[in-house]
Amino acid sequence: MPALLDVDQLRTFIAIVESGSFTKAADVVHKTQSAVSMQMKRLEERLERSIFARDGRASKLTEDGERLLDYARRIVRLNVEAVAAFTDAELSGRVRLGVPDDYVDRYLPEIMARFSRAYPGAELSVICEPTVDLVVRIDAGELDLAIATNCDSTRATEIFRRERLLWVTSNRHSIHIEERLPLALGRPSCSWRRMALEALEAIARPYRLLYSSSNAGAVAAAVLAGLAVSVLPESGLRPGMRVLNPADGFPELPSCRIGLLRNALERSALADALAEHIISSLDNLSEAARAAE
Repeated sequence: MPALLDVDQLRTFIAIVESGSFTKAADVVHKTQSAVSMQMKRLEERLERSIFARDGRASKLTEDGERLLDYARRIVRLNVEAVAAFTDAELSGRVRLGVPDDYVDRYLPEIMARFSRAYPGAELSVICEPTVDLVVRIDAGELDLAIATNCDSTRATEIFRRERLLWVTSNRHSIHIEERLPLALGRPSCSWRRMALEALEAIARPYRLLYSSSNAGAVAAAVLAGLAVSVLPESGLRPGMRVLNPADGFPELPSCRIGLLRNALERSALADALAEHIISSLDNLSEAARAAE
């Protein structure tokens, strides 16, 4: 009987892929870089295949590595669900979660429902603020977990989702054809705002910033009212919105990375359990969305 794959090695493998390097993955899985390298060496020996191809300092997946990634994610998720089935009832207490309002309407109900069913004795405290504010709270130890919608490359973030960033307008108005484009965007610290303005400046498209808010609902309201164009991730699209593409004169935008930030000062089994439920919930919603396409 062939030897089984090591789940811990697969978790480290996923962390390397999602974070982009062995060094950042070491922070995510709380191991030394040498331990991470040794795990990957043993995983390659077990598979008798190379899963990483060196490209300067970066580590890119080989074709076999790409094949392994989907299996690794499914194996790790199933392992977590199996363990949770026998330990969920034992966990109780309070866990503090930070969520940007971009994700509240569409994803938070599913996350809360799954978590509440699994841990009826747990108290979930939710704070809704922009990612930049949630990062400050995480660093100050005021949150156990935070969903970050604008992940940078300088933090140990567990990236679990990527989404296209899209230009959006009202499907009942033609505000996007105005010569000087009216915009509704986040506050100056918002990376989506920076991406949008840089893209317009690159094609010399005149614009005026008509509305600025850190609240996703306020920005969406300006779009739906036909007052301005904005940029949103796929998950932020709402009925009544129309996506603008290069055929409409709007350049492609970079994708945004969604990830989890953890409190490095204090870890808890309940926070770890919530993290797994968040990732599982969003994976399930992604699969449902793909099936509906």
